Amino acid sequence: MSHEVVEKNIGLMILIIIFVISFGGLVEIVPLFFIKDTTEPVKGVKPYSALRLEGRDIYIREGCYNCHSQMIRPFRAETERYGHYSVAGESVYDHPFQWGSKRTGPDLARVGGRYSDEWHRVHLNNPRDVVPESNMPSFPWLAKNQLDSSNIKKKMRVMNTLISATCSKCETYTDEQIANAEAELKNKTEMDALVAYLQGLGTAIKSRR
Repeated sequence: MSHEVVEKNIGLMILIIIFVISFGGLVEIVPLFFIKDTTEPVKGVKPYSALRLEGRDIYIREGCYNCHSQMIRPFRAETERYGHYSVAGESVYDHPFQWGSKRTGPDLARVGGRYSDEWHRVHLNNPRDVVPESNMPSFPWLAKNQLDSSNIKKKMRVMNTLISATCSKCETYTDEQIANAEAELKNKTEMDALVAYLQGLGTAIKSRR
């Protein structure tokens, strides 16, 4: 088939383009479903607790992902600054995952345990108090807003559905964990939840270094 025939037939060109893109996508994506490193959790990685699950949702709601990635690339400059490079098995419980390439602020994939809870609280309330040159906005309302626990059981059941559909070796929430979720969130603020989420990021890999 000559180029001239394809170039003069728009319909045929569209079909060939769709075929090429589809074939390329299958070749790139399908093998990932059969590689253990991408379909099984890293040792020590567990489903988020109810508090951390709420914290993850607050992280997304406040747009933190717009400035902070959670993906350390396997390059020396990256690993020396942030720690062990990110692996897919750390994100099997993330729906949606927080990998990305946008870094107005530092990558947060290994921020867990790097600072104290109090540091995070001060930083979120007013970043300039701990990092004078920071251009990060302040989030003082997080310390005032009480967590709304009315949807946590539903969220955990939805997460069970997503986990079961994407990871055969992953744990799901037990009926007991779901039943106790509201009690775990009692008298907690949105600040408590976000700090708990941040303090858990990257700690499974850290413990193996």
